[in-house]
Amino acid sequence: MGFSFDSRPKVSVLVTQTAESYLCATSESLLQGMLKLGRKGIPVGCVNGGCGVCKVRILDGEIKTLGPVSRAHVSVAEEAQGCTLACRVAPLTAVRLEVTGKFEKPFSKGFAAKANHQSTVVRGD
Repeated sequence: MGFSFDSRPKVSVLVTQTAESYLCATSESLLQGMLKLGRKGIPVGCVNGGCGVCKVRILDGEIKTLGPVSRAHVSVAEEAQGCTLACRVAPLTAVRLEVTGKFEKPFSKGFAAKANHQSTVVRGD
């Protein structure tokens, strides 16, 4: 019998923007649970907390931390508002979340750089 049944406790995770939900084990990250089922909704990057692509805000439910969250991607203030990286947290109860990162791939950062340059105020004294 080479067939194994995943008997780990699972809870429902709902991505509000896509209205997609999936079951995620309480011992795996929100992102891994989604990927394992071939679902979409949370953007996928490096899957180890380094890129910040999978940034989400937990609207309802409880989570536990699986690893450190980079302050370059989630500030203390953002974390206090429920923001985290989906690859670094597991659900303890049913979770409702929203994706706070961009839905686009993170490889076109030129827009942000241009916007920052344009917003620089130059004063002539």
